[in-house]
Amino acid sequence: MEPVRIIPCLDMKDGRVVKGVHFVDLRDAADPVEAAQAYSEGGADEIAFLDITATVEGRKTMFGVVARVAEVVEVPLVVGGGIKSADDIAEALDSGACCVSISSAAFRDPHLVREAVERFGSETVIVAIDADVNDELPSGREVYIDGGRTATGKDAVEFAQEMADLGVGQILPTSKTTDGTLDGYDLELTRAIADATGAPVIASGGAGKLEHFYEAVAEGHAQAVLAASVFHFGTFTIRQVKEYLRERGVEVELG
Repeated sequence: MEPVRIIPCLDMKDGRVVKGVHFVDLRDAADPVEAAQAYSEGGADEIAFLDITATVEGRKTMFGVVARVAEVVEVPLVVGGGIKSADDIAEALDSGACCVSISSAAFRDPHLVREAVERFGSETVIVAIDADVNDELPSGREVYIDGGRTATGKDAVEFAQEMADLGVGQILPTSKTTDGTLDGYDLELTRAIADATGAPVIASGGAGKLEHFYEAVAEGHAQAVLAASVFHFGTFTIRQVKEYLRERGVEVELG
């Protein structure tokens, strides 16, 4: 197994890093370039840049900001939000991204995912799945799109399987229920997708304690762990998270 990756996430709105709870109640957190550089220097394995309002505002990702961020980081940069076409993916890569995260467009147009995998390679394509509890569905989790605003009626694990069958490199499930709560990841969702697809899964949404990172790996079967609040507001450093995981027997790159 590859070393577990720690990925600080820059949720972007109006050119600033923000963080909310359950995808709402956003508050300002940082300048994206300053934050990205600090995380790069602080031991991040990757950095995620997610333009969380691009889709609902009907615009492209802020590629100009992406380019500025890419200039100051020395680790892979994941870019998502507003990615709706192969041309958008190409523009993201030209702006300095190593790979893209596709969410709403993946649900609305699975052919885009197939085209992206064929044109750019599976390692370039991440499908992000926002999900919330729905006990009427087989997995108990429902796919939401448009930044978590629109329910689809689609089972999250079933959708993840469909995306894995298209050859995506990674899957990034985020639980609306746990997002920003600091109460821990949705381990049931993370584990169900990891086990059903066999694809590398990035745990996201809810980290608040060091043990949550370990639980995501040991119980959620995640191969990477994404977090925002605990890094943006100084609860932990990336180094602290990695040292904790190493002490628990998880392989990480300390650098």
